[in-house]
Amino acid sequence: MTIDLAVIALYLSGMVALGWWGMRRTRDKSDYLVAGRRLGPFMYSGTMAAVVLGGASTIGGVGLGYTYGLSGAWMVGAIGVGIILLHAFFARRISRLRVYTVAQMLDLRYGGNSRAVSGLVMWGYTFMLTVPSTLAFSTVFSGLFDMPRAVAIILGGAIVVTYSTLGGMWSVTLTDMAQFLIKTFGLLLVLTPVAVWHAGGFSGMREALGPDHFAPFTIGGGTIFTYFLIYALGILIGQDIWQRVFTGRNDATVTGGGLGAGVYCLVYAVAGALIGTSAAVLFPGLDNPDDAFSVIVADTLPTGLAGLVLAAALSAVMSTASGALIACSAVTSTDLLPEVRRLWRRGAPAGAPAGATEGAAEGERDEVASNRITTLVLGAGTIAVSLLVDDVVAGLTVAYNILVGGLLVAILGGLVWRRGTRAGALASMLVGAATVIATMAAKGMLANEAIYYGLGASLAAYIAVSLATRPTAPAVLDAWQRRVRGEPDAGAEAAPAREPEGAG
Repeated sequence: MTIDLAVIALYLSGMVALGWWGMRRTRDKSDYLVAGRRLGPFMYSGTMAAVVLGGASTIGGVGLGYTYGLSGAWMVGAIGVGIILLHAFFARRISRLRVYTVAQMLDLRYGGNSRAVSGLVMWGYTFMLTVPSTLAFSTVFSGLFDMPRAVAIILGGAIVVTYSTLGGMWSVTLTDMAQFLIKTFGLLLVLTPVAVWHAGGFSGMREALGPDHFAPFTIGGGTIFTYFLIYALGILIGQDIWQRVFTGRNDATVTGGGLGAGVYCLVYAVAGALIGTSAAVLFPGLDNPDDAFSVIVADTLPTGLAGLVLAAALSAVMSTASGALIACSAVTSTDLLPEVRRLWRRGAPAGAPAGATEGAAEGERDEVASNRITTLVLGAGTIAVSLLVDDVVAGLTVAYNILVGGLLVAILGGLVWRRGTRAGALASMLVGAATVIATMAAKGMLANEAIYYGLGASLAAYIAVSLATRPTAPAVLDAWQRRVRGEPDAGAEAAPAREPEGAG
């Protein structure tokens, strides 16, 4: 046990050290939020896979495998399909926009300013996305230290907040790569074959559990369909995912690296289901399926390897938590705080100097320091909320329900339908998000109907209001097309990319 604890301590110290190194590479807002837009294919692929394969995908994925067998792979499989679809059809156009947030993309496409609405919806998603990952620390640390749940959440959350705050996306990218390598070795190459072997191989597992645990649709067709609606579509529009797309050096990096990450996710989905199925053979009757991961690690792996695999689980948890935290920080600092300052100035007394000195104040503001403060405050808030929630998959489902129901139609509609208007986009966001929240309140957080009703209402509002309002101005659409082709418009906000510096 002492060796396992030493392995974990070394891993946690390494994460903080990488965060410090990332801080030394962070010189401006572009570095802090999108790693300077200069990642190569290997780092891009690793960090993309790391951000989507977090606590819910690892701890929750094994738990689903424990309950439903191989069909428990569908949730993480839907995430992998979403990554593949994103990079096959949309990622190149998204990368060429040279923006920081999804809300900025909506402003470019529709004209005007829709950040107050889209930013609030995206903020709700990114904030809630940090919760299940932070919550998963309690499951991992309980297998190590037998510490109280609250202490585990605070300890794990504090480490993530520390390295994320220090260097922003550079720190997150460096730690993601280390975490990607650790969980590839620990979960895919060590725990999966060891668990299957201890459970008697495939024939032994089938004999012990029966054919239902190996049938592809045991989890239910409705649940599988909902997974694809929520996760595969949610991946297409999430700020945490787009922020990774913004880090790619060029089109080839984004496409090749992203498709590789999607295939990796599919392999990860099957591995998690196999580990859970093995645990169902070895440890039947667990009260909480999410405990299957820590139990099978403790009982099947020797000292040292157990510590390494638990470090791999921590890697999965930390990568998503830090990615979602940086995404939430980007939305807050880029979309919401400027709107708050604008409203504050509008309400200032006549003759007040706020407007007159705006340029000087903006020039003096240290954007990186401001982003660090924002990240720190949001991280503390995430830890506080995580102490009140106790279901990893439920937290992830709520986050994706809000995202898909509120923003999917407006974003994808803007990418594929020229007739879509700003009024239609705003209506779809408001109606979709309100419908999702109302349905979850009425039928429960995990009710499948929430996403069905939300998407239907959002699509109806988008089409009806867009057709009833004046088309988007040709000048706005022309500027949008130039940006999509990689030709920056002089009047649009963008962050210039620097030459690559060995971030392959």
